[in-house]
Amino acid sequence: MNGGRKESVAVVGAGSWGTAFAAMLAERHDDVALWAHEAEVCDSLRRYRENRPFLPGVSVPAAVRPTNDLAAAVEGRSVVAFAVPSHLLRGIADRAAGHLSGDACLVSLAKGVENGTLRRMTELLSEASPSNASRVGVLSGPTFAREVAEGKPTGATVASADLSVARRLQHALCGSRFRLYADEDVVGIEIGGALKNVMAIAAGICDGLGFGHNARALLISRGLAEITRLGVRLGADPRTFAGLSGMGDLVLTCTGDLSRNRTVGMRVGRGEPIGEVLGGMTMVAEGYRTARSAVELSRRTGVPMPISEQVYRILHEGKDAREAVTELFARALKREKE
Repeated sequence: MNGGRKESVAVVGAGSWGTAFAAMLAERHDDVALWAHEAEVCDSLRRYRENRPFLPGVSVPAAVRPTNDLAAAVEGRSVVAFAVPSHLLRGIADRAAGHLSGDACLVSLAKGVENGTLRRMTELLSEASPSNASRVGVLSGPTFAREVAEGKPTGATVASADLSVARRLQHALCGSRFRLYADEDVVGIEIGGALKNVMAIAAGICDGLGFGHNARALLISRGLAEITRLGVRLGADPRTFAGLSGMGDLVLTCTGDLSRNRTVGMRVGRGEPIGEVLGGMTMVAEGYRTARSAVELSRRTGVPMPISEQVYRILHEGKDAREAVTELFARALKREKE
């Protein structure tokens, strides 16, 4: 409830995160629509109350209503959360647009920057549904899906350019152990959420190479500096990057064993070809595509992003990981705050 408003919620995307988010919302909402693209996921949720392909072993409450029909999932809903991979968001948002209520709030749970256009996810939602553009937001933070689904304490930030929209989403999407903070810095929240995946791959590469804890701490610290430089150039508040969607999410994704991006980096650091690593995964590691966008943003804005540049070269150009580390250490010495 928010000022007497009873929200009706839909989650678009039934991967691990979308399923976990819907399950958490079912604690407070007695009817949460969950759109699943894959027929086998929808069937698993209906028959077993469990997303066996993406989140096995976690019970999904009866209040979560799975469907393969995107229009049916979003029609009449006052809050629609998009939890699909970033490279699929544009197409799915376009499909959903004609079925959304004119006063619905739209919130991105995706973490990425579109290749080529360099659009952030909230920009894609606004372009797909111009009548809802003033009520678009983003939710981001250190949120491993399994822990959210299991009811373990979690915190995140939800932001919108209109703080009243952020507060509405804050009340609609929080849970008893899912604490949300409201904010207006959409750019900072999205840049932090997207770029931390690139840094998590870098941290995984360091771990895969056996470089130890010192190297990981160095990587996280300098990675945060790199993300902050870019975010500020794009108009973000520098304080955002010390928060949940900045440092919080970065530390989790660079160190947690549940991190898909860190896992990708570790396997690459151990010498596995990136094609084989990605080919064997059922879920998306967003940092792979985001590395390309990060390099494009660096070149477009003139902001130096040496870690992102090396991750891109390792993943997309086949560069040797040890050579990349050697180049990073050979860079000219400078003041830490430069």
